[in-house]
Amino acid sequence: MHINLKQLEAFIWVSDLGSFRGAAERLNTTQPNISSRISTLESHLKVVLMERDAGSVRLTTKGQKLLAHARRVLREAESLIEAADNTSLFDGVLRLGVTEMVVHTWLSDFLKVLNDRYPKISVELTVDLSVNLEKELSERSLDLALQYGPFKGKASGSTDLGTYPLIWVASPELGVENNQRITIEDMVKHPILTHARDTRSYEEIAQHFTMRRDLPARLVPSSNLAACLYMTMNGMGVAIMPNVMVAKELSTGELVQVNYEWSPEPSHFLARYEAHKSAKFVASAAEIASEIAKNYAADFTRETIAPV
Repeated sequence: MHINLKQLEAFIWVSDLGSFRGAAERLNTTQPNISSRISTLESHLKVVLMERDAGSVRLTTKGQKLLAHARRVLREAESLIEAADNTSLFDGVLRLGVTEMVVHTWLSDFLKVLNDRYPKISVELTVDLSVNLEKELSERSLDLALQYGPFKGKASGSTDLGTYPLIWVASPELGVENNQRITIEDMVKHPILTHARDTRSYEEIAQHFTMRRDLPARLVPSSNLAACLYMTMNGMGVAIMPNVMVAKELSTGELVQVNYEWSPEPSHFLARYEAHKSAKFVASAAEIASEIAKNYAADFTRETIAPV
């Protein structure tokens, strides 16, 4: 048989991305190489799989029928490796998208375990807002996104990563004492440091404070949570932060928790991917992320519960 897996892989990625260039970038090869693989596959099958126009690629009717078969062949090859219980045979690239909170909590643990189980899988990391990660996932620029909802679209594969509460914090320099009840009048005396405008927490905070138009709040959004944290530690305002990102600063007294009666909804995280189009190791990576996230949450809970 003259057909090989690289030819089928090229066929699938050109079909999914609608571009020879995109497939070449995805498979870390050149566009002429992708064209050669497709041409060779068409020659062996004696069919035309796709029509090439300037700037676009369209599958023929026959190509559409054979695409599903090509996916099944690759899946069976992956199943063979799994049955052999030798995940080191998997090779390729995992294009991973994560939010900043994941970076500052359990990402390094996840990458270590992933590398142990799939040593030949390279990770290309993108750190961005969840709304941007969702867009890249839908465009197949990412294989796996570790992100929080709500989501505008659906992903055919998803694994729960847990829920993370958001809490108000401030520098002791602002004179906010632990357990002291803070009113909305007290809050608006300071700038309100938030995550970026395109996040759900920002929208909820903006809506909350606009209910009192007589008390104009100064919202200061930032696309970088670490920068927001540093600004808060420097006494530049009151901030809303994921509790797991400020545990150290709260324990050392660099920050204090602000006892305000309202906070945005907790962030519910999922590992999202396209189950029907992704390699099997992508689903496995999502399960690893879930395992690591839950272990991290359990350890965090134990460490933050005060001794009786």
